[in-house]
Amino acid sequence: MIIQAMNTSLQERYAPESICYGCGPANAQGLHVRSFVDGDTLVADWVPAPHHEAFPGMVNGGIIGTILDCHCNWAAAWHLMRQGGLDHPPCTVTAQYTIEMKRPTPISTSLHLVARVVEARDDRCAVEGTLEAGGRVTATCRGVFVAVKPGHPAYHRW
Repeated sequence: MIIQAMNTSLQERYAPESICYGCGPANAQGLHVRSFVDGDTLVADWVPAPHHEAFPGMVNGGIIGTILDCHCNWAAAWHLMRQGGLDHPPCTVTAQYTIEMKRPTPISTSLHLVARVVEARDDRCAVEGTLEAGGRVTATCRGVFVAVKPGHPAYHRW
């Protein structure tokens, strides 16, 4: 069951003022990744634009890394929120992530992202994500995302 209350993403619901380039609703020039809960995973569909090309017809690897990073980070934040019984996700940041490009990602289709928490502790999660184009996985991600505390520059920035 995908939770899309009035088609509102987690980012729009919990961080409407975020200026994050990848997922911030308030960044007019950002990528606007919109993540939705689907059971124990987060899903998103994202459509690249021509200016996201690396070479004709293919999405730039940095863009791929950014959308996977943001989407996986939100999977961690959502998980930590539920795990802690919180009413708002903690502010999480990327501590580590790797992207593996499986094949070129075409720019001519909607891209589908899936992220799932695979390990969790009190303040951090390991998350695995995939990026699909036309039903084929084109990139994967594994990252560690940490809830930050007061004093950290990102604390409650979204």
